[in-house]
Amino acid sequence: MKLIALNGLLGYGYSEVSLKAAFETKPDYIGVDGGSSDPGPYYLGSGESFTNRAAVKRDLALVLPLALEAGAPLIVGTAGGSGSREHLHWLRDIVREIAEESSLSFDMALIYTDVSQDYVNQKLAEGKILPMGPLELTPEDVAQSNRIVSQIGAEPFLEALRSGAQVILAGRACDTAIYASPCLLHGYDPALSFHMAKIMECGAMCATPVAAADVMQAEMGDGWFSLTPANPARKCLVSSVAAHSMYEQADPRYLVEPDGTVDLTGCQFEQVDERTVKVTGSRWIPAKEPTLKLEGTKLAGYRTVSIAGINDPQTIARVDTLFAGVQNFVKENTAGRYTDADYSLCLRKYGTPTTGDEPLAPNQCAMGIILDAVGKTQAIADEIMALARARMLHFDYPGRKSTAGNLAFPYSPSDLHMGPVYTFSIYHLARVDSLTETAKLVTERVGNK
Repeated sequence: MKLIALNGLLGYGYSEVSLKAAFETKPDYIGVDGGSSDPGPYYLGSGESFTNRAAVKRDLALVLPLALEAGAPLIVGTAGGSGSREHLHWLRDIVREIAEESSLSFDMALIYTDVSQDYVNQKLAEGKILPMGPLELTPEDVAQSNRIVSQIGAEPFLEALRSGAQVILAGRACDTAIYASPCLLHGYDPALSFHMAKIMECGAMCATPVAAADVMQAEMGDGWFSLTPANPARKCLVSSVAAHSMYEQADPRYLVEPDGTVDLTGCQFEQVDERTVKVTGSRWIPAKEPTLKLEGTKLAGYRTVSIAGINDPQTIARVDTLFAGVQNFVKENTAGRYTDADYSLCLRKYGTPTTGDEPLAPNQCAMGIILDAVGKTQAIADEIMALARARMLHFDYPGRKSTAGNLAFPYSPSDLHMGPVYTFSIYHLARVDSLTETAKLVTERVGNK
């Protein structure tokens, strides 16, 4: 069986030459990951996509007619970047738009993965919530959460594939589930299916030259799978494929999924030709206790930032002392109006300071800083930043020779109003009775033919 990964993330782009070459091999399934939690909680909290709509539409508009003509189902996971209902509908509308513009007709399945506050509270009361780190979970955290999604594994995709859908759009999902589910449907070994899926889900990231923005091909056989980049300018090597097996894993020996764990300790990587690597020996360990990850967000405030550079070595040497003085100044000037609970102010430093002996090129700064204010309201954040930026600019210190400012601002206006800030309120595992209990499958006919 042959599968292709369109690229590492829908909207990243890919070579049309690669796409054409991939379809010449007559693939059985096409997959692409549509999102990630890597960009942080903002996009789940806001309901916006971190991927560009025009770029996503381009990626889909090229492949969708080819997939339908080839009879190869197109599977997209974590729609819209974060996979909530709003994100899923965002991507659904793009697909409908492409279908109308290109006169396409097909059956489409939508997999919703949102969960309610009641669902999480019940799991919490039953002691079925497991931490993934230091973040605790209380009923108050759940009540403050504006969106909560579950990260599904392969089972809901299997249900959608069995429905006969030609296009499958899923909410929040494990990247591996996109590619492993067709293999499981056809009875292939789950260890090899998930191992293959783990490597290819980032597109040509497992090839050299590395590129998330290109097409990867996989072939699944009896006791093996192989990977070959579609672009003739790239090649898979044992080193690149083995390295990507360990990508994003806490333990490089194991790939942990909701459905079970892939043991990599006995796997073998073989260079079968200049551009293809064959993998064997992965072993499957079924999950003793099925779990799904829950991701929830809550509003943390509103942000204003100011970006600046510092060239003077004396100011750089004292930047932390200056900022402590700025914080005290802001606290004194807002006393009686704001408390520590109303805002936060932090300094972020970038770059390696020079010694003062090296000449600086025009427009070069020796240290970059970001003043970052978060307030309960945008007005509070703006006021805190105005005070902090002005005080940091003119803060005096012993030995200071200049009467001009300490900072150079690359932008005017200097204060950038970032708007709402979200934080993860829920980032936990939930023990589940079924790996499909948080998924809802809805099918529709797109087009009139």
